[in-house]
Amino acid sequence: MTNYILGFFADHTLLPGALNPLGVGRGTDVWDMVLAAGLVVQLVLVILVLFSVISWALILAKLQALRQARRQNDEFDQIFWHAGSLSAAFTQSKHLESSPLATVFRMGYAELGKVLNLGDGEGMPPGVMQNLRRALGRAQAAENTRLGRAVTFLATTANTAPFIGLFGTVWGIMDAFRAIGATGAANLATVAPGIAEALVATATGLFAAIPAVVFFNHFNRKLVVLEAEMDSFSQDFLNLVERDLMRRHGPAVEAVRPAEVSS
Repeated sequence: MTNYILGFFADHTLLPGALNPLGVGRGTDVWDMVLAAGLVVQLVLVILVLFSVISWALILAKLQALRQARRQNDEFDQIFWHAGSLSAAFTQSKHLESSPLATVFRMGYAELGKVLNLGDGEGMPPGVMQNLRRALGRAQAAENTRLGRAVTFLATTANTAPFIGLFGTVWGIMDAFRAIGATGAANLATVAPGIAEALVATATGLFAAIPAVVFFNHFNRKLVVLEAEMDSFSQDFLNLVERDLMRRHGPAVEAVRPAEVSS
C-alpha cells in the first residue's frame, strides 16, 4: 500500500523542472530571457535597440524628405518650363525650398546675374558658360550631400548590427558552458536557457539590420534618380542660356538676364 501511494505521487506531482523545462526562475518568453541574460548580453541588446530606434527615426524622416523633394521637383518643373522668363521662374519658385532642382536653378541664376553685371553693356563678358557650369556643379554637389545625409548610418547599422548580435550570442553561450562546468550537469535543461538567451541577441541584431538594408537600398535608388534629374536640368539650363547668347550675340535680354539679381 505504501509503495502504491509513493508511486501515485511520483507520477502526478509537478516537479519544478516539469513546470519550467528551461530552468528554475527562467520564463520561456523573450522578455524573461532578456531579464535572465547576463550583463554583457543585456548591454548588447541595449545597443542594438538604440541602433534600431535611431534607424527607424532616420527612415521615417528620410521618407518624408524624399517625398517632399519629389513633389516639389514636379512643381518646379511645371513652373520653369511654363514661365515667360528666368526671372519669372526665379520669383515663382522661391517657396520651393525642398526642391533640389529649384535650389540648383537659384544658384545658377544668381551666378548668371553676377557675371552679366560685369559686362560693359556692349557684349557678353568672357567665361559666362564656364562660370555658370561650375556654379551648377557646386549646387548639385551640395544638394547630393544634403539629400544623402544620415543615409550612411543605415549602412553602418546594416553592417555592424548582425556582428554585435553575434558577439552577444557567443558571450551568452560562453556563460552557458561555464554554468555546465560549475554544475557538472551537461544536459539540455542546463544548456538550453543560456543558449536561448544568447540567441535573442542574434535575433535583435537581425531585427535592426534587415530594415536598415532594405531602406538603404531604397534611398540609394531614389538619390540616384534625383541626381540624374539635377544633372539633366543643369544641361537643359546651360543649353537655354547658350542658345540665347548665340542668337543675340550681345547682352541678354529678359529671357536670360536676371532682373532681381544685383551685382
